[in-house]
Amino acid sequence: MSTSADAIRLSLSVSPELNRRLEELAALGHSTKSEVLRKAIALFDLAATAKSENKRIGILDQSKQLETEIIGL
Repeated sequence: MSTSADAIRLSLSVSPELNRRLEELAALGHSTKSEVLRKAIALFDLAATAKSENKRIGILDQSKQLETEIIGL
């Protein structure tokens, strides 16, 4: 993990709707918009790795039945 001294600052333009959603997700997770974006990138990385290994990603219900398959990532 990089330290703040190693951090690279990025500038990102988003729509007002996406900004509102980022703010909602950050509040929901008691986090920041930057942390939401970092987690989103980590999730996308996981999906890309799974796809390269011919695996699939899904959401399971409490009884471990596939509820939703995530496609198109």
